[in-house]
Amino acid sequence: MARGGSTKSELSGKEKAAMLLIALGPERSAEIFKHLKEDEIEQLTLEIANIRTVSPEDKERVLEEFYQICLAQNYIAEGGINYAKEILEKALGTQKALDVLNKLTVSLQVRPFDFVRKADPSQLINFIQNEHPQTIALILSYLKPQQASIVLSALPQDKQADVARRIATMDRTSPEVIKEVERVLEKKLSAIVTEDFTAAGGVQAIVDILNNVDRGTEKYIMETLEVEDTDLAEEIKKRMFVFEDILTLDNRSIQRFLREVDNNQLAIALKGTNDEVKNKIFANMSKRMAEMVKEDMEFMGPVRLKDVEEAQQKIVNVIRKLEDAGEIVISRGGGDDIVV
Repeated sequence: MARGGSTKSELSGKEKAAMLLIALGPERSAEIFKHLKEDEIEQLTLEIANIRTVSPEDKERVLEEFYQICLAQNYIAEGGINYAKEILEKALGTQKALDVLNKLTVSLQVRPFDFVRKADPSQLINFIQNEHPQTIALILSYLKPQQASIVLSALPQDKQADVARRIATMDRTSPEVIKEVERVLEKKLSAIVTEDFTAAGGVQAIVDILNNVDRGTEKYIMETLEVEDTDLAEEIKKRMFVFEDILTLDNRSIQRFLREVDNNQLAIALKGTNDEVKNKIFANMSKRMAEMVKEDMEFMGPVRLKDVEEAQQKIVNVIRKLEDAGEIVISRGGGDDIVV
């Protein structure tokens, strides 16, 4: 499949990607492959194998397109979509600029509400606090968890749990709705979003946010959700502090919860975790106790994943109860004040 004087429009995305990798050479291409999925690597490898030669014209076109997309991404990161559009229009013209940005939103999925993510959270609170809870939930779903946690904490209490529930139960939102919300919030923004339905929100989104709010806000929201939607509250609680988060605890807190945990249960839980967590826990036990747990882990043989997860969850529940009692401190992005 020799490529000679073909036009750019005749090349598919896979062909362009394959040509780009050929032009970059084996060493750089190998580095790129490290960041791709197996099926993507297979498709590209097959595409590369089918290309016998690449004409200088095609090589130049593909490299130029790649360069423009990289520039556009840098401009977006530096100053947002409007800034990128303005710079690209000056350099390439209006139509060419739109073509590049449209390719970028499809390939790299530039997220909506870019201008909101660059806003100061304190300004954002005044900006959206009087909006409908569903609108607030949509916006917070697209923010960084640290930003969203500040806004959620500052909302009136009667809205906090409602917004949290709406984020957790949100699935997909149509481009038309997102564009309309963007238009209302920032009339000057020319929103460019893909035509695919955009996934946002969900249980993990609210977990990430709640893990960054202060303990008081989290407790109020969770207590309200436990009354209004027990199943949802349980699902959120399961993800709020996972077993591997033990790495974030200080030594005193680890020593404290270990006094409440059965050694056999601990041995089962440790069978399914990484060496970093194991070493952190063993370092906070006496040498004799650590050896006993290690022997238990060795002699018990293979353990079902379900049993490991149950043991880990029981230990997490112990940690959460001790935190509620004020006996240990879980570090939070929202910043609980620690008295030293």
